[in-house]
Amino acid sequence: MATLKTEIRSGVYYDSAKLMSLQRSLAELPGILDAGVVMGTDSNKELLAHIGLDTPEVRATKPDDLAIVVKAENEKAALEALEKVEGLLAARKASSDQAYQPRSLESAVNALPDAEWVIISVAGRYATAVTREALRLGKHVHLFSDNVSLDNEIALKKEAREYGLLVMGPDCGTAMVDGYGLAFANKIRKGPIGIVAAAGTGLQQVSTRIHQLGSGITFGIGTGGRDLKAEVGAITFLMALDVLTRDPDTKVIVLTSKPPSPKVAEEVLKVARKAGKPVVVNFIARPVTTLRDGNLFFATGLDDAARLAVELANNPPKLTGDADLPIEKFTPQQKYLRGLFSGGTLAYEAQHILYGYVPRVLANSPINKEFQLPDAFVSQEHCIVDLGEDEFTVGRLHPMMDNELRIRRLYEEAKDPEVAVIFLDVVIGYGSHPDPASEIAPAIAKCIADAKKDGRHLEVVCVACGTDEDPQNLNNQIAQLKAAGAMVDTSNEVICRYVGRTLRALAERDEPKAKTVGKPVDLEGLKKPLAAINVGLESFSENLKDQGAPYVQVDWKPPAGGNEKLIDILQKMKPRRK
Repeated sequence: MATLKTEIRSGVYYDSAKLMSLQRSLAELPGILDAGVVMGTDSNKELLAHIGLDTPEVRATKPDDLAIVVKAENEKAALEALEKVEGLLAARKASSDQAYQPRSLESAVNALPDAEWVIISVAGRYATAVTREALRLGKHVHLFSDNVSLDNEIALKKEAREYGLLVMGPDCGTAMVDGYGLAFANKIRKGPIGIVAAAGTGLQQVSTRIHQLGSGITFGIGTGGRDLKAEVGAITFLMALDVLTRDPDTKVIVLTSKPPSPKVAEEVLKVARKAGKPVVVNFIARPVTTLRDGNLFFATGLDDAARLAVELANNPPKLTGDADLPIEKFTPQQKYLRGLFSGGTLAYEAQHILYGYVPRVLANSPINKEFQLPDAFVSQEHCIVDLGEDEFTVGRLHPMMDNELRIRRLYEEAKDPEVAVIFLDVVIGYGSHPDPASEIAPAIAKCIADAKKDGRHLEVVCVACGTDEDPQNLNNQIAQLKAAGAMVDTSNEVICRYVGRTLRALAERDEPKAKTVGKPVDLEGLKKPLAAINVGLESFSENLKDQGAPYVQVDWKPPAGGNEKLIDILQKMKPRRK
């Protein structure tokens, strides 16, 4: 009959890696059927009970007690196994070649004052206090620990933001800092691509594929999987994006995450559009409606994100960021689009594309019936009017043949002090007006001139559809329209996206300016040769040693006997950084 034997050691602490190693060593001994080696937390006691290793002694343990339980074929095998515990623990301790292990984080900082980072992998119930102490000592934190409450995560990240320090995590498995890998990381060459990831294995996949494709990275900043949730609000993500934006060695930025909060994702993209460098975006489960939006390049997956980043790094594109838009020329009242189309399909495509930039575009022939223009003859808000619809062609030629109605409507829209952009299509070819630009261009020039007299900037944009072999000659039409002051392109999509970016920028202009919160991360400090203090899993110190990075392993044990309430009180008594 199987025998259960228990040994309890009070007031000791070992990290989970040591405990698992001891557990495996005990389970491999002759006559041992199973073994459990855990700290006496409620969750660990439940785990032992679940696998049939529950005993009265285990049930009586406190969080700072070490519980060792063996299930053996007989009592003799059980007792012999417990006698070997001390030797097994001593062997594990001897495996560390660090001569001195400070007992506190503060002592570790004194031993390695150049350390910019503290890597924390202690049990989640203690991780908040250790992280807070690291921040108040002026250190960035890689918080590997999980089981940190959402409230604590928010509080830690807000405090870190005040100091200009990064908290990567909790539950951040992977990070790379200027050529060094932290925790679960790969050996990646240095290069021109920076990554911000709310996804550990996502960061590993993108970075390894970048390496395989012949490029490399500057930083791989993990944020923890919850950072893009609405409650957290992308605190670390936005700080990391700012770091990569300011870093001259980072030529391309990659953003990737597990499914983000839609509202937070939009806020991140708003900031990314101002980065002044290419930004590759891969937000899993977020629909990709366009492949490019100014300096933003949208990837369909992790591999695509890596491929795009390498291509952009090797062949820097000409960027058309929102900073290039004529926003400052418009008056505060100007904010609306008026589209006057002769082509129904072009009008439909314009609506479809613009929905990706502004929430609402009215139309007399809408894709979304909710956006029906009440009166096709009276414009409202952003609107697109297809002048080829039946209500406009009764007793009248189609607008591709007759410009009279459209020109009349153009004059009306141009007088509206709230109109910023007027969008026209000019379609040529057999059957169309023999020279539409000869009539439309003078009207455009007059509208722009009249608006200028009124102190307004009027943006008139045109898509020209045709060829240079058409009777009207495409190049001739374009020349006339440009001479009148219009922006012209032969791609409806290109013009639509320019219009969309302009409308979005106008809307954001009218939003209340966000107050600057916290201070920027010190980029120069972040780029110093990496040195780190490790609190928790010793294997992370071994990783640093293999990479030639200076480190100090802390011989950490929970203060206050593991009493979490008392630990919290003691932390609050310590002064905050100024």
